[in-house]
Amino acid sequence: MLENRSFDCMLGWLKPGDPDYRGLTGDETNPQPGAGLPPVPVWNQPGTDPATMSIPNPDPGEFFAQDMNVQLFGAGQPTTGTPKMDGFVINYAGQSGVAAANINAVMHYFTPDQVPVISALANAFGVSDTWHASAPCQTWPNRFFVHTATAAGYVNNLPPHFPYCMKSIYELLDEKQKSWRIYFHDMPQSATLANVWESGALNFRPFEEEFVKDAAAGNLPNYSFIEPRYLSSSLLQLIANDEHPPHNVHYGEQLIATVYNALRSGPNWESTLFIVTYDEHGGCYDHVAPPEAPPPGGPTPDGFAFDRYGVRVPAVIVSPYIPAGSIVRPTSGTLPFDHSSIIKTLTNLWGLSGPLTGRDAAAPDLLGALSLAEPTNGGPETITPPDLVPSAGEIAEAVQRPTNDLQKSLCALAAHLPPTSTPIPDYIADLEKQAIAPTAPACETVEAAGSYIEAQVKAFIGTL
Repeated sequence: MLENRSFDCMLGWLKPGDPDYRGLTGDETNPQPGAGLPPVPVWNQPGTDPATMSIPNPDPGEFFAQDMNVQLFGAGQPTTGTPKMDGFVINYAGQSGVAAANINAVMHYFTPDQVPVISALANAFGVSDTWHASAPCQTWPNRFFVHTATAAGYVNNLPPHFPYCMKSIYELLDEKQKSWRIYFHDMPQSATLANVWESGALNFRPFEEEFVKDAAAGNLPNYSFIEPRYLSSSLLQLIANDEHPPHNVHYGEQLIATVYNALRSGPNWESTLFIVTYDEHGGCYDHVAPPEAPPPGGPTPDGFAFDRYGVRVPAVIVSPYIPAGSIVRPTSGTLPFDHSSIIKTLTNLWGLSGPLTGRDAAAPDLLGALSLAEPTNGGPETITPPDLVPSAGEIAEAVQRPTNDLQKSLCALAAHLPPTSTPIPDYIADLEKQAIAPTAPACETVEAAGSYIEAQVKAFIGTL
């Protein structure tokens, strides 16, 4: 699961002219602020230079009320009924640091030659043009849905509300004695879930050191969840690969290729289902209105019942059981895929004891896409990622950027991680009673956030 890109942004131009594909026509527009001004069309900037591959820059807004509701319904409009999807440019124009000449950045889309990895896999296997973020919210709520089929009623990343004790797919897997592991780069956002803290080093593993090795040895667990690098690092000389604007999407392309190549060359390829998706649209334009959604139930402390899906996000479905060139849609019912469809797929595949909430109970699964009788779609033997190595100057600039809201929230998470020596039940009880209230330092730059998070994660997991 990557970060903050809409379907139209990444895959809208994958199949131009195909009447069965719900991509862009090139005629889509959004109004701009100011009376009498022409609408802003979708557009593409050719080339693959770092500036192009980092559009939109600066980062669009992604808060629930002040950003996403405006993007979907327009400024000052009721947030009911079918969204018009006409507030993206107006909302972006009001963001800090956005110049008047740059308000069209959220209407930009990439072409297949610019994002060759995700495009090649979409064409060689399957792409879903019917996958929505689980909610019109930012990262934490949507990532909660892929793990727990609910966000516990919270619409934004911050302020944090530890401990998050929603039952997750990981408990269902444990009950069925199915193995699982979270492979992460710098910080597992999934460690927000207090019920998995006791797993520690057993189930949270560093991606660079272990994923490719485990795939080659046939030692991947039944279910793997992969998290990208959220922060650039001068110590490791690495750039964030989560694709969160304005991060260069080519580093995310490299990550996708690394995962695919490891799976494709491993001994378990023929029994593997590989899903590439994104948490939410991050303010990038998409033309398809999110429909109403089955609410997960439970409390609504922020006043939103989570009865509306978020904007469409890219979703590529890879398996030797999928016919090449598939457009993957639910095989029954009227609901689209969302992140809880992953939970539903695992539940139906292995007979887990779900559902977790009303959302995954109603969600369509992905099993219908695996329509080949035998695993005969080998796909490409390897995918060649963009040849890109970050320069010292690029890294120096990246680590001195102010932290974005996601990176700030990861610092808050790092502050709440229990050290290895702490009895987990006691620590959770203290959080619930508010007997303790961990706080993070300011983490004003990416460099400061990365240093703090690295130390906290090591204390949580132990020496890796």
